[in-house]
Amino acid sequence: MSEPLILHATTIALWRRERWWGVLLQGASGVGKSDLALRAMRQGWRLVADDRTLVWASGGRLFGRAHPRLNGLIEARSIGVVPAPALDFAELVLAVACEDGAEGLERVPELEALPLLGLALPLVRLAARELSAPAKLELALAATERPV
Repeated sequence: MSEPLILHATTIALWRRERWWGVLLQGASGVGKSDLALRAMRQGWRLVADDRTLVWASGGRLFGRAHPRLNGLIEARSIGVVPAPALDFAELVLAVACEDGAEGLERVPELEALPLLGLALPLVRLAARELSAPAKLELALAATERPV
């Protein structure tokens, strides 16, 4: 197991095919990472970590969990930091680069990857505040599914 890497990222997970599939949401402060996580959680996703994700590699796979002081908390901008049911950790299978708007995003992008700790996650770019962002997140996750 590698030493954890601390990323400025929110992590959420969706239960599919008998396990949790974790997605790392990265982007600049205020771009909408927590907002996207809150909307996804209304559609069955679970919080793993908000704002700071500890990432480590083990057995050729990447995992993420919350910083201990932030475990079970998520920021709801203009409301404050609020409790949310959270998973202890999840295997990371996808990274999302959250963008401020859709104008700079490719309509049919080339495949990208995010290198982390000697491994790589498939990477997609989304406008985090778009109403369709949670649906697009689920579509991107489905495209990454691989046999367990």
